[in-house]
Amino acid sequence: MDREYARPLDVAALARAALMSTAHFSRQFRATYGETPYAYLMTRRIERAKALLRRGDLSVSEVCTAVGCTSLGSFSARFTQLVGETPTAYRARDHGALASVPGCIAKDLTRPRSRKPSRIGETRGAVAP
Repeated sequence: MDREYARPLDVAALARAALMSTAHFSRQFRATYGETPYAYLMTRRIERAKALLRRGDLSVSEVCTAVGCTSLGSFSARFTQLVGETPTAYRARDHGALASVPGCIAKDLTRPRSRKPSRIGETRGAVAP
């Protein structure tokens, strides 16, 4: 899902690849990552959308499509929920402070945080920009 975030999510195919039933896969995924496969995918999409919006050369609609979302309304609602501001407001904000930061660090600093922390992220300390 991290690599193929722009493709449609097929939980049944992921479960088959993991040699599990769909229900068991979903339960195990949630137990491990603290969110459903769909919520995890949307977080990855929003993460990529933030990077594209910071560039400033694409419209919000173009970013929505580029990250694999088909509904601008759903994309904007989820973006606002995770980021705390609309995609348009995020795009318009000055992101110059991240210009000199390596991409891998910028990705971590700007990673959308889900409302419910996963077990994996519990040990990570908060990093201030």
